[in-house]
Amino acid sequence: MQELIPINVVIGDRTYRIKIDPTDEEVVRKTLKTMNDKIIEYKTQFAGKDMQDYIAMVLLWYATQASSGDSLPGLSTSVLESLARMEQQLDKVL
Repeated sequence: MQELIPINVVIGDRTYRIKIDPTDEEVVRKTLKTMNDKIIEYKTQFAGKDMQDYIAMVLLWYATQASSGDSLPGLSTSVLESLARMEQQLDKVL
């Protein structure tokens, strides 16, 4: 088993330090880019009170994509597991 590496990730306007498997780094970074691009897209389309509103919209979008069976670009099982771990870490912080 490879050792986890720490990376800094930015979601919206906040930075989080997480540990991931080195083989997942590229996919996690691509996923973060997709998420942040979607946040920017929603900020231009919808009125929101704060960044949390936009992050919630993006999470709903991802969950809807996953529930409908649509393929999410670049999301393998290991990435989904990494996202689940990130969600747990975010829950601890929030």
